Amino acid sequence: MPHGRLGGDTVDRRIRGAALACALLTAGLATGCTADSSKDARPAAPSRSASATPTTRGDAAPRADVGAAYRKWGLTPLAAPPAPPATKPVRLRAGAGQVPVINEIPTKEKIVFLTFDDGAEKDPEFVRMMRELKIPFTMFLTDAAIRSDYGYFKKLQALGDGVQNHTLTHPNLRTLDASAQKREICGQQTKLKDRYGTAPRLFRPPYGNWNENTRAAAASCGIEAIVLWRESMQIKNMQYQSPGKKLHPGDIILAHFRGPAELKGTTMTGMTANLLRHIQQQGFTVARLEDYL
Repeated sequence: MPHGRLGGDTVDRRIRGAALACALLTAGLATGCTADSSKDARPAAPSRSASATPTTRGDAAPRADVGAAYRKWGLTPLAAPPAPPATKPVRLRAGAGQVPVINEIPTKEKIVFLTFDDGAEKDPEFVRMMRELKIPFTMFLTDAAIRSDYGYFKKLQALGDGVQNHTLTHPNLRTLDASAQKREICGQQTKLKDRYGTAPRLFRPPYGNWNENTRAAAASCGIEAIVLWRESMQIKNMQYQSPGKKLHPGDIILAHFRGPAELKGTTMTGMTANLLRHIQQQGFTVARLEDYL
């Protein structure tokens, strides 16, 4: 039975228990009680208390199952992030030369943002891990890396994870002229829109290399922000750019879709578990980047 879902016997017991409780309560206390199986049979959405999962994505798991899901991956539950801001803190503007380049989100909350690049590794266990843990992240995808299995990333998109642009072929954009950069960025916009339904709003240049031609090309292709990063996850440890070699509120973290060959025998799920431990040990949790951009 998949993690995060109630079995039929459990649901029946809850329905009968709810009906009995409502029968015993007085009319003044029974407001809102129902034994309607079409409602009570559905697992309740997790609360946004400090012990809740970081985000509600896909099918919400009952709170009792969250700890078990995390334990399966050798983790303890992350705290819930704050509700997304009513006004996004980064103002995005259209127009050539005006696309902002960011590597962090201005916030005082102890939240960070996860991003995974390229798409070469397509580990089904990573999909299972993200479905069970409900950790939000953003994918910056390169067509040359994902074309062998576009469907893999659609499974992650279905969980609520953002699909964003990382060029067609992963070149060093600084070595290309303006027209070639535009082909790389606009071409991937078209590919991703055709495969995943919407054109990306965000773009990450390969290797973090960009110039003013990149900004102009990105703007002409409909990109609203160029997204870099503050920290990057390797295998067991993070590389820090931030002062003090530690996480700071609003840091954007870079990771990659990589397998055992690149990770020296570690799996992608093992690397991700290490990443989440670093985040939790420093008192942070994970929020969804698109909620702030």
